[in-house]
This record gives sequence, structure tokens and C-alpha cells, in this order.
Amino acid sequence: MAIKPASPWTRRIARAAIAAAVLVLLAGPLIKYGLLGWQAGLAMFALGAAFAGIGGIISLIAVLRRRGGLLTVVAAAAGIAGLAVPVGIVINAGDKPPIHDITTDTANPPQFVAITAAVRGPDSNPVSYDPAIAAQQQKAYPKLKPLVIARSPAAAFELATSAAMQQGWVIVAKDPAAGRIEATDTVPWWGFKDDVVIRLTPQGAGTRIDVRSKSRVGKGDLGVNAKRIGDYLARIADA
Repeated sequence: MAIKPASPWTRRIARAAIAAAVLVLLAGPLIKYGLLGWQAGLAMFALGAAFAGIGGIISLIAVLRRRGGLLTVVAAAAGIAGLAVPVGIVINAGDKPPIHDITTDTANPPQFVAITAAVRGPDSNPVSYDPAIAAQQQKAYPKLKPLVIARSPAAAFELATSAAMQQGWVIVAKDPAAGRIEATDTVPWWGFKDDVVIRLTPQGAGTRIDVRSKSRVGKGDLGVNAKRIGDYLARIADA
């Protein structure tokens, strides 16, 4: 069965689907390098995915009807892929609460000192902790607990600092006397910056390590902060 030419409208839709898929790919870098504000970038990401998905489905129908040739095949693949990215994110975050401040100690969370509101920026979430979110965190991440290691506070401080650097975080401040480390992590692709404060306190013959990770922007974090803390503490535990 021969492939028939696509209609002018199908060709336009196919080109639009490819263009929309490109916008989905560009959203992250445009935010990361400051060419778009994060709200505008996320809006472009969502709208691009929606248009890519619609155009991709229409192009797929044309492909199944053996119309349009290579253009519709590319548009179908690109459009559906462009839609799959945010759908995957939504599915993965479906059980995550809409919070952006996660800590191993919800009763007495580590406090930011060097990382102030001025450092975080004028449109960032406040550095203060809202105790109303503690119940949501405990329900969503019941296994997120402080880590106690059999090392002196001084040895634990060096280990905690080294582990933070190995995570790729930028150390903003270190206070061995207070047992506090503050750092910033950048989310790959998007370029969003999240801030971390680590608190070390003597406990018996060892040291207790508490961590707090807070997003600068957005209401929810899609589970990123909890995963960051879990990965960090696992690195220390394995050291």
C-alpha cells in the first residue's frame, strides 16, 4: 500500500508538533541560564507538552493511515515524546505532598544562618520553617530520620563536609563549633537552586546528623528534597 501525501493541515500540525516538542526541551535551559523566569519557563514547558502531544497524536493517526511520510513520522515521535516527559513527572510525583521544605527533625529543624532571604533572592520561599507541613512530610516520607554515626563530632563534621562536596553541593558556610554546614544544590537541567543546612550534635559516643533541604521556588518539590537528604545520609552511612 503506497504512502499518500498528507493534507496541508496535517503538514502544518506536524511541523507545529515538532516545534512544540523543541520548546519542551528548551524550557529547562532557558530557566537555568536566566533567559526566562521560572514561572514563564514552566508555563512554556506545560503548554509545549500539551501542543506537542495533540500534534503527535494527530500525526500518529496520519502515519497509521499511511499519509505524510517522514514528516508525520518525526512529528508523531517528537510530539508523543514531548508529552511523555511531563506525564512521567506527574506520575512519579503523584504521591508527593505539595511541600518544598524537608527535614530529618520536624520538631526542631536545623536553621539557616548564612543562607538568608537576601541570599535566596526576592522571589524565593521564606527561610522559616512552617510546622504545619510536618504531618504531611511524616506521612509521605516516614523513613526519613536523623543519622547517628559512631564518630566524634569533629570527625563527623569533616565527613559531612566531604560528603556534601561529593554530592556536588556548593558549600556556603561551615561552623565546626556550632556543628553547622550550609550549602546550595542546583537541580540539573532546570537550574533550580535548593538550599541545605546540616546540623551535627553529640549523641552518646557518636554524632547525630540532621539535614534540612528547602527549595527556593515553587510550592511542591516533586520529592526532590527528600531524595537529596536520603542520598546524602546514605553516602555518609556507607563511608
